[in-house]
This record gives sequence, C-alpha cells and structure tokens, in this order.
Amino acid sequence: MLHHPTLEKLNQLKFSGMSAALSEQQSQENIEQLSFEERLGLLIDREITERDTRRLKTRLRQAKLRHSACMEDIDYRHPRGLDKSMMLSLVDCHWIKQHLNVLLTGPTGVGKTWLACALAHKGCQSGYTALYCRLPRLLQSLALARGDGSYAKLMSKLARTHVIVLDDWGLSPLNAEQRRDLLEILEDRHGSKSTIVTSQVPVAQWHDIIGDPTLADAILDRLVHGSYKLKLKGESLRKKTKQLTNTDENE
Repeated sequence: MLHHPTLEKLNQLKFSGMSAALSEQQSQENIEQLSFEERLGLLIDREITERDTRRLKTRLRQAKLRHSACMEDIDYRHPRGLDKSMMLSLVDCHWIKQHLNVLLTGPTGVGKTWLACALAHKGCQSGYTALYCRLPRLLQSLALARGDGSYAKLMSKLARTHVIVLDDWGLSPLNAEQRRDLLEILEDRHGSKSTIVTSQVPVAQWHDIIGDPTLADAILDRLVHGSYKLKLKGESLRKKTKQLTNTDENE
C-alpha cells in the first residue's frame, strides 16, 4: 500500500489524528497481527481524541478564565467552610444541564474566584462553553458597547454562553443603567443557561446593594432561587501562602 499518498489525503481532509496514528502504526512491529477493523478502530479513536482535545483548548481559550483551576485540585484541608459534598455533586455538571446557578460568597482571599474558575473549567471539559467576567468591568464594557453600536452583539454572546462567571459582585453600588443591563443579562439566561457569582457580600445584602427595590426583586428572582449557595469563611489563603513563602525564605 502507498502510505505517503494516503497520509497526504488524510491531511487534506484535516484528519490529522488519523494521519499521525497511521504514521505510528507503520513503525510499530507486529502491527500486521491486528485485523483491518482493529487498525481502523485505532485510527478513528485517535482522530476523535485529537478533535476533542482541540475543541477543549478552544473553549478554554474563549473562556478567558482568570485561574488555571480544576476540580481535582481543590484543597479541602484549609478550614474555610467549603462543603465537600456539595462540590462533589457539582462535578458531573448536571447543574449546567439543569440551567442552575452557583453563588460563592465569603471574605477576600478564601478562593471564591479560583473555585468559580474550577467549576467553569469542568464545564468546558464536559463540552459546555464558558466565559469569565469581572462584573464591574463587564458593566463598563456594556456602557461602551452601547455607544459604539456593539451592545447587541455583546449581549448575544453573553446569552448563548452556557456558563458565565460574574466575579466581584457587589463591590460598588449600581447605577440605573447598570441595573437594567444586569437584569437583561440574567433574563436572557434564566432557565436556559447557568451563572456563577462570586461576592464578598452575603446574599442577604444583595437586595440593598442593587438599589432599586423593583429591579432588585427581578434580578434576584432570576439568580438566587434554586441556586447552589456556598458560604466560605476563614482567613485568606493568600496570607497562608505568604507565610509559607516567608518561612521558606528564612530557612
């Protein structure tokens, strides 16, 4: 068989996985002991694996996650009130399939953003799209988009993304335009997509932070009800890391 033309044709068809696997098979001893169906199956498996890997890399690149975090690396030893059973229940991403939300609250430095990125990363691994946003910056971007005519495009992007991380919720009071934008984002996602929120402010105080009672009711109704709520506590993990670093330097 003329393998060289076959490899060229596989590459033309963008079957790079099959092409690489066929090249490897040519150099393997006793490969002829495998039947045609077995060798073909290996080529197809390789192509599927490589395509899945490329898709995952694309999803992660588009997600722009702040941290390279994954669920397998979560530290449950640090005393911060992290509910391990709840985190394990989120691993299968059934919450995304059900279009539920996750709310992470607690003081600064306890790992809220890292955990949010780990959840979004798991979503990407399971075939869902994700996007990380700091809420203050997102609201600024929406204001600019309204001025340059790209508002509808940005809102459409937010609406079709399976999982959005809204980091640093409630850092500052919202103005009337920001409240309306936030309601529109959550209205587009309600019952069809999932949202992860991190905040230093307890959920009970979100109504007051939003400001307008009517819009606050509408926003929280779409976000809070039926969501997973993780309340973290304890000292900053950054302080712990700094202490370890200082100890190492003094040794």
